[in-house]
Amino acid sequence: MTEGFILPRICVIQASCAILTAEKSEMSEMKELIKEMLAGNKQSLARLITLVERENPQVPEIMEAIHSHTGRAYCIGVTGPPGGGKSTLVGKLISISREKGLEVGVLAVDPTSPFSGGAVLGDRVRMQQHYLDEGVFIRSMATRGSYGGLPKTASGVIKLFDAFGKQVIFVETVGVGQTELDIMETADITLVVLVPEAGDTIQTMKAGLFEIGDIFVVNKADRPGADYLVAQLEMMLHERPKQSWWQVPVVATQAVNDVGTREVYQHIEHHHQVLEEIGELTLRRRRQRRAELLRTIEHKIMAQVVKFIEEDSHLTIYLEKVERGELDPYSAAKEILNTRTLLDNWLRQVKKSRFQ
Repeated sequence: MTEGFILPRICVIQASCAILTAEKSEMSEMKELIKEMLAGNKQSLARLITLVERENPQVPEIMEAIHSHTGRAYCIGVTGPPGGGKSTLVGKLISISREKGLEVGVLAVDPTSPFSGGAVLGDRVRMQQHYLDEGVFIRSMATRGSYGGLPKTASGVIKLFDAFGKQVIFVETVGVGQTELDIMETADITLVVLVPEAGDTIQTMKAGLFEIGDIFVVNKADRPGADYLVAQLEMMLHERPKQSWWQVPVVATQAVNDVGTREVYQHIEHHHQVLEEIGELTLRRRRQRRAELLRTIEHKIMAQVVKFIEEDSHLTIYLEKVERGELDPYSAAKEILNTRTLLDNWLRQVKKSRFQ
């Protein structure tokens, strides 16, 4: 009896020790990766980015380790409807940055298929002329179900670029138009890239895009309607100034021919200078950090709530009623949130949970 009781306990202890040993080994490997990345190892940077993309449980430790090495890079967001030549423009801006001796990181986001979950990641092809440049690191990412233009892990990747020593970071969004509000809470400056054909639809887009843009670029300006779109944008921006300290410029470009791209870069530098002079850069980054904290808490709590719903038999009953059409979602949510026993059960589970 005693022997039969002791053996299972020994097995449990051995299993626990094996798990602890494995966790220590993973932690040691992760610390070594961070050390190598901070020393300039590109392979280590790539592996850490992959961990962040996959939302590995060690991500909080990674972010904590690199925190003191961040805050030095200038992040430039590039957004706008598909087909505007964003990647071509970014490629030219990378070249100008490199001429100035700056280290460059690029995060290029491509849409995820709602059916397969895959992504084309075509920006790797469109920026291939920079791949042999040791001072440029390009990473493509899929949106992974995000509808704000950026995957929720993008800010972590940007921090890794920053800690790695990239002085300028270009973030090209997925290009779905005015829904790309995430870029406002990520970049220090946002370029909105349009084409002459957007002239007829600018009225419908202005509600979102006019709040986002710090610089407007009318690309492919050799096409008919470019002058009209530039004039229309300038008139609207003059009537509705975004800030008292910055008049949003409109620049006509032909990125493929490198026309107007240096003027765009000059506006980027001027905007950076103004941000620092008036202290807006510090305030903007404080707002971004606050927004990131709230987003992170929301994401983790939501993931836990979904887990509770899947495991709680009472909640399953409500789900089934809603699915069958016997109860509307609003009434179901109200009943769930007003049921004290369910909330108490959630709180108990939250206290036991380990948020990663």
